[in-house]
Amino acid sequence: MNHPAIPELKAAIPELAGAAWSGVGLSRKHESAELHVLGQATYTDDIPELQGTLHAALGLSTKAHANITAMDLEPVKNSPGVVAVFTATDIPGVNDMGPIIHDDPILSPGLVQYVGQPIFVVVADTHTNARRAARKAVITYDELPAIFTPQQAKAAGSYVLPPMKLLKGDAQAAFERAPRKVKGELFVGGQEQFYLEGQISYAIPKENRGMFVQCSTQHPSEMLHLVAHALGLNSHNVTVECRRMGGGFGGKESQSALWAICASLAAFKLKVPVKLRADRDDDMIVTGKRHCFFYEYEVGYDDAGRIVAAKVDMTSRAGYSADLSGPVATRAICHFDNCYYLSDADIRAGAGKTNTQSNTAFRGFGGPQGAIAMEYIIDEIARELGKDALDIRRLNFYGTDERNVTPYGQLVEGNVLPELTARLEATSEYRARREAIEKFNATSPVLKKGLAFTPLKFGIAFNVTHLNQAGALVHVYVDGSVLVNHGGTEMGQGVNTKVMQVVAHELGLDMCHVRITATDTSKVANTSATAASTGADLNGKAAQDAARQIKERLAKFAVEQHGGDVASVRFEDDHVHVNGQAIRWHVLVGQAYLKRVQLWSDGFYATPHLSWDPKSMNGHPFSYYAFGAAVSEVIVDTLTGEWRLLRADALYDAGKSLNPAIDIGQVEGAFIQGMGWLTTEQLWWNANGKLMTHAPSTYKIPGISDCPGDFRVNLFEQPNVADSIHRSKAVGEPPLLLPFSVFFAIRDAISAVGNHQVNPPLNAPATSEEILRAIDAVTAKVAN
Repeated sequence: MNHPAIPELKAAIPELAGAAWSGVGLSRKHESAELHVLGQATYTDDIPELQGTLHAALGLSTKAHANITAMDLEPVKNSPGVVAVFTATDIPGVNDMGPIIHDDPILSPGLVQYVGQPIFVVVADTHTNARRAARKAVITYDELPAIFTPQQAKAAGSYVLPPMKLLKGDAQAAFERAPRKVKGELFVGGQEQFYLEGQISYAIPKENRGMFVQCSTQHPSEMLHLVAHALGLNSHNVTVECRRMGGGFGGKESQSALWAICASLAAFKLKVPVKLRADRDDDMIVTGKRHCFFYEYEVGYDDAGRIVAAKVDMTSRAGYSADLSGPVATRAICHFDNCYYLSDADIRAGAGKTNTQSNTAFRGFGGPQGAIAMEYIIDEIARELGKDALDIRRLNFYGTDERNVTPYGQLVEGNVLPELTARLEATSEYRARREAIEKFNATSPVLKKGLAFTPLKFGIAFNVTHLNQAGALVHVYVDGSVLVNHGGTEMGQGVNTKVMQVVAHELGLDMCHVRITATDTSKVANTSATAASTGADLNGKAAQDAARQIKERLAKFAVEQHGGDVASVRFEDDHVHVNGQAIRWHVLVGQAYLKRVQLWSDGFYATPHLSWDPKSMNGHPFSYYAFGAAVSEVIVDTLTGEWRLLRADALYDAGKSLNPAIDIGQVEGAFIQGMGWLTTEQLWWNANGKLMTHAPSTYKIPGISDCPGDFRVNLFEQPNVADSIHRSKAVGEPPLLLPFSVFFAIRDAISAVGNHQVNPPLNAPATSEEILRAIDAVTAKVAN
């Protein structure tokens, strides 16, 4: 489907019209690829330690909910190598690190609210000595009642924030009039970010109460603010730097704060550099995860399968403090519709307060949790009607001219779902494979195959409007080389590579002339987190703005020197073309310097046309929507619950991709990560509230052997109708919804046990045990 605006866009924008030279839209290797392969990329723990560096570790609570009645830290202080121990009373500023609500103490002041909550910081000469000493504290507790699950939180009315609701039309009346109804419950578990590089900060005190923090974080500006508040300093006293992370996935957006603050506290008190590096077990026990969700739903639909009323009540496991649970719940509400028009809806979400880790951002940020409930409902409707789920999905899709407004009031523009769905249905051979699977299952009593097609619609922008801004600096040196600094952080996703391409394209240069420096709060201040899939969108636009200003100055200078008019000056292929002449870039730059032309500039970008009313939950919260779809085929052993993904086909709407190679890699990674969330990655707390899945030995992320042997990933390239950076679309979070197809293919295979007459009660993650439970339920219902 060609959107009506596309021809006009192509005519107005040279790169869409097929210009001969371009620095974007090309597959370019990751700017640190060779360093990664050679092991030469510098992460925070690789930074050479200054003389006198000490190492810190955290003393953690062993109780889920209790008051500390006595604490003997002498054994800790007397442990080998220990230099100092700090508690909440040693914090000179504010003992709080909550990103929104001030309910999250850095160190417990006496009340502990989960197993693993930090109580003190011990500083020693080595990392090992610090960790050993941290375990020697003798702490006496007065235990209190604890809540662990979202179901328990809802029953107790225990929330970290007031519950939210979004109402459209009259869902209750529409539900009562509906010819058919489906209702039920669903539980979808959380997920550990499992970044390869754990949480770490290295704090170095500077003169005049300054503090330099090298931190593995997605949000350097937030770390700056929280360190300053904790130490009682002004923001200009603190600098935070991050060259790269070994993964983030949301886990280093707000929750890198604990490590940055504690390292800085120790460095501030002792006047020496202090490093705080979390071992994997401590990291997983202390930090928050993806929110698990409990759903109660009621949906009315007609005889054809079209939804006429939708009601859902979602309760998340927020943990003991608010952290980012409010925005996560908001995004879950705004993504419950996924790809489907809802005329009448009652969508509610509560962030349940539990005595567990304070859950936080994770790739998708509530969007996947909202959308999967609707996909589950669509799957139920299809089975109730005896129809193919793809047909029910297509029937309920958003339209292009009507039925195209979301429950929160935003018009769905640039809807490519019809064409994208048709293309994937054809290229994946969906109908033929469906027939083949039915024949296979008819003659296979133990092994059952399943197939599922699932689409996605994902809104791009931060829920909070003011966060949709970015800044950048671009310096051109006399030799023509270019240095770029922007507010985004590199966590392997390639944002630096894309920004380099944008700057190179704007200045008409090959990428080899452009270099990116570490994200640094002293260079670009007041930055937003690299999150919400906005890294390239925001920072690319800001860097483009800075480069454009330099280009305009140079174009004016070129005309002054060589004649012609500014509008006809072209920058491409390392040359500046002016008045019939092609001048080498570095030559013109050198000449401009001698004439005192400014060769550096700052850039800024704020996403336009955004609005949001948190009370009515209405507005225009997203800049645009990304779309996609996937088809997955699985085989399930009904005796053991084991399964295998045989083939996966994914088609993702990347707009006019800045870098197809990087974008395809992001889709592949998101697919496997999302598959892990929905199938193998199970978080389990024991009866005392201790997280028992806190290491690779007990927490199972997908491995290479879990990837399908036949994995077909393609980009649906059509320019974004929104004025995004070079009409590209974000690729960070949306593809994580593609592996919904794996979960529903497993459900389809289980359904085959009962000849598709029973809706399997399958929760996520669909572990082997959960699959067997669902098979038993189907078998029992068929027998009755």
